[in-house]
Amino acid sequence: MSDNILQKLLKPSARGKIWWVFSCVIILVLVTSLIDFGSYYNKAVDKFKAPFPHVKEVPFRLGLDLLGGTQLIYQADVSALSSVEKGNAVEGVRNVIERRINVFGVSEPNVQINRTSGGDYRIIVEMAGIKDVNQAIKMIGETPLLEFKEQNNEIRKMTPEETKKLEDYNKTAEKQATEVLGKVISGGDFKALALAFSQDEKTKALGGDLGWIIEKDNQEVYNLAKNIAAGKISTDLGRVVGGFEIIKVEDRKVKINPFTNTEEKEVKASHLLICYTNITGCESGLTKEQALAKINKLKQQATLTNFKDLVKQNSTEPGARETGGELGWFGAGIMVKPFEDQVFKQAVGTISAPVETEFGWHLIYKQEERKVEEIKASHIFIKNMTKEDIIGKQTEWKNTELTGKNLKSAAVEFNSRDGSPEVSLVFDDQGAKMFEDITARNISKPVAIYLDGYPISVPKVNEKITGGKAVISGKFDITEAKVLTQRLNAGALPVPIELVSQQTIGASLGQQSVTDSMKAGLIGFIVIVLFMILFYRLPGLMAVFALIVYSLLVFAIFKIGFSMAALLLVGIFLLIGITINSWFILFAFLSYILLYFIGGLSPVTLTLAGLTGAIVSVGMAVDANILIFARMKEEIANGQPLSLAIENGFKRAWPSIRDSNFNTLITCFILIMFTTSAVKGFAITLGLGVIISMFTAIFITRNFLNLIPSAWLEKRHGLITTIKK
Repeated sequence: MSDNILQKLLKPSARGKIWWVFSCVIILVLVTSLIDFGSYYNKAVDKFKAPFPHVKEVPFRLGLDLLGGTQLIYQADVSALSSVEKGNAVEGVRNVIERRINVFGVSEPNVQINRTSGGDYRIIVEMAGIKDVNQAIKMIGETPLLEFKEQNNEIRKMTPEETKKLEDYNKTAEKQATEVLGKVISGGDFKALALAFSQDEKTKALGGDLGWIIEKDNQEVYNLAKNIAAGKISTDLGRVVGGFEIIKVEDRKVKINPFTNTEEKEVKASHLLICYTNITGCESGLTKEQALAKINKLKQQATLTNFKDLVKQNSTEPGARETGGELGWFGAGIMVKPFEDQVFKQAVGTISAPVETEFGWHLIYKQEERKVEEIKASHIFIKNMTKEDIIGKQTEWKNTELTGKNLKSAAVEFNSRDGSPEVSLVFDDQGAKMFEDITARNISKPVAIYLDGYPISVPKVNEKITGGKAVISGKFDITEAKVLTQRLNAGALPVPIELVSQQTIGASLGQQSVTDSMKAGLIGFIVIVLFMILFYRLPGLMAVFALIVYSLLVFAIFKIGFSMAALLLVGIFLLIGITINSWFILFAFLSYILLYFIGGLSPVTLTLAGLTGAIVSVGMAVDANILIFARMKEEIANGQPLSLAIENGFKRAWPSIRDSNFNTLITCFILIMFTTSAVKGFAITLGLGVIISMFTAIFITRNFLNLIPSAWLEKRHGLITTIKK
């Protein structure tokens, strides 16, 4: 009797808890729906003039392959470093580039280090959605290389024996190159001769094939090849840095732009720039209207003969007094779009009307124009020997261990004696100790400060300097000092880098990928819904509702980012662990650890691979329900009451669900930790999907079924299964 009373007392409380959980689920659905469909909600509020506040629209952060953007590949020059130092130096380069890209507000920049089979270090920079590719290239390339050097007291000259060795080697190399050239001219097979004699290991196995090259690919070889007709071979030895070249030109053509399908052109131009006050780094003191008035006045004065002088006297571009505004030869995609649009359409030998860009107002003098010619060439390269090959590189100054990677901050100051601008440097703790050691061993000697390979200050050390501070004093004006300070504060590279590849991905390709992926996902979702309802009936319908909640939650997390996702998932799993199954407490902490290693508090970037992982996880999200429903059928077949069969179905399916999902999460964790790019994106979204499916399949589906009174279900047995008790 007491047991019956206890059951009656507990029953209302248990039912109340089910409805309380159901209410929480409804709130979760409403919140995630507003996150996912905020724009539609705001439009509905505006259309019906409803007295509801607008919600903040949170867009998806799309990756490079979906949003479009640019991929840049830089090669790091680590030749001067020991094998131990190379890895740390390249990691420093990666960190600096990432900080610089963040200045542009790029959507989740991806900067990776890749070591090639040849031992070269490359930094792959992916910038999704960046609007000004040319400025990004310019700024990354202009990141300063700051070095502190001391006098090299170990310079040595070659001995007479070494000099004779050098001369003998080079005479032999020239003789060999001449003999090979003779064999080529007399009709020898060029590929066979390249395979036998060429000392360029990269092309030797290909018969010396260089493929299609333009001037910027290999300037020395291109300059030799441009004077050779198609199908012909050089009749003289080409002398280049490092050896001798024998060139064969297979074909020539004008380079075609793959995006516009038009002939590529290059122009040679110079410009005069007048900036105005709301442009970063501009010190002209002019408003936009005043700057326009000034450049219009200069336009009236400008002629082809006095343009250079006007630039030196008036341009606000740093360094214009030395360069005269010369930009040299450049092709499409190098300059910012308004500048590029103007310079390519104007006639050669003309000065443009004022053109506005983000840097200010420009006058552009177009000097020359030419088509970009590609040459398909092969070569045979014979090396010669240099002094450096024998005694190593001998320089007046040698590197110290102190570089820009130890720089903490930079600021503009003014010299107390003459008021000239200077750049003060503050080093980190390690750099301060290095600087103290350098000055201690060079008292009464000079220490050179190099920026981008050039000495900008060579002060004499009077005493040991402690505290980690230094000053760069040079021939700066205030603008140049401020620009240098900004560049140094953004990060000085520990080693030089060179841009070796640039690839632009159009947004139209990404949009098509999104459209196709969403179509595939929708079809898959419909097939899953039909299967679950037809095969599992009412439980299948409950699983479909849970799947809808799952989809809303997954895509909301993609929008709000990992920080909110971590809090949300940990809270959800702790709630389930406390109320239903203690295993979910472990899942709570596993979720937090997984999200921490994915990216801490960074936003979720949705790539094509990630979208694929999300779609795959939709199918996997019902796996747990299938296991549970199969167990329920077994319990019903064994004669269990329907309410007990539902309870045992969830209870006995749990070990299989737990083990399979643990294995999947471990695999995702390994892929996230040890892979990059597409594979990592797939693992991230799949892992998130598995974690969230635990919530929807176990918690929500169970709660939905428990909302239906057992007595009502017992009378409608066919809604659960065709199996009779």
